[in-house]
This record gives sequence, structure tokens and C-alpha cells, in this order.
Amino acid sequence: MSLYLYDPPNRFVAGTVGQPGERTFFLQASGGGRITSVVLEKAQVSALAERVEELLEEVRVRFGDPLPEASENGGDVDDAPLEQPIDEDFRVGTLALAWDAEASRVIIEAQEAVQEADGESEEQGEVEVFSETEPTDRDVLRVHLTPSAARAFAGRAMRVVAAGRPNCPLCGRPLDPAGHICPRQNGYRPSGA
Repeated sequence: MSLYLYDPPNRFVAGTVGQPGERTFFLQASGGGRITSVVLEKAQVSALAERVEELLEEVRVRFGDPLPEASENGGDVDDAPLEQPIDEDFRVGTLALAWDAEASRVIIEAQEAVQEADGESEEQGEVEVFSETEPTDRDVLRVHLTPSAARAFAGRAMRVVAAGRPNCPLCGRPLDPAGHICPRQNGYRPSGA
């Protein structure tokens, strides 16, 4: 078990490698002269970004303090590509999220996927409540973010997810560059198409 701890990271972003429809999604943290890159599913990136926004809103409502927004002038906005080289440290199975009230930080934890006896990986896509006291026998990436850095991370993550293939206006499924058989058209393609 390795713990990749960034408190705080110089940079923490979601990004992809590959063409739309064949992209590999990564979370990448860097700081202190090291880079940690973990692979996860598109649905996990989307769920994490949504849960970060929900957590920040819940903190605002519960504690009544206005949390800073991501900078309007682009200071917190990070649209740069992933840092190279991209070496996969592990594949994410479980994501956890917490709020550290004492430090006013969002804690994001990505735990390595565990292969079960039948060869299947654990269920992916949910974001759990974080517990720092739970012992783990798997690799873990743990990142502590300021509220503005967390909001900037969530914004970029949602842009990364949305940058894939456009959806079919009829069925909502992703359009492939080679063509698309739409169930709403019963597989029918107009002649000349």
C-alpha cells in the first residue's frame, strides 16, 4: 500500500489522453517534484465533480460562510494539458470526499480498485464519505484542496467530460465519427447519408 499525499498540491486536475470515444481519463496531482497519475472512468470523473460542488454548497449552507468562487480572472482556471510523462500509478475503484472544518479544506481520496475472487473489479461510479481512520490495503491518492481550488477542479472536470463526442439529438447516445445507428430511427438511415 502506498499513500500519495498532497497537502496541498501544486496542481490537481482531471484530464484525458486519446481521441473522443477512445479517451482514458486521469486524475493527476503534482507537487514537491513528483507527479501521481491515476486512471478512472468518465462516470467517476463526472460524479466526483458533481459531489465536490454539492459538498461546497452544503458547507456554505451549514456554516454560513461564503466560500470563494474560482477566480473570475482565470487565476484558478487550469486548462493546460496533463503533465508528461503520464505513468499510471493505479486504477481507481473507490472515490471518497470530505470536508476538513478545522483547515477549511476539501479532501479527495482515490483508492485503488480491488480485483475480487471472480476476476471482476469492484463497482465504480460512486463517491463515498471519507474516513481518514479506515485502514486500507490498497494504494491511495489523497489531496487536500482549498474551496476555490476544489471549485476550479470541478469546473475543469466537467469541461473534460463534456469535451467528448457530441450526443445524437434523437437518442442522446454519443455520435461516432464512422456513423451512428440510432434506435429512435429504428436503424434507418436516409438514402444519400
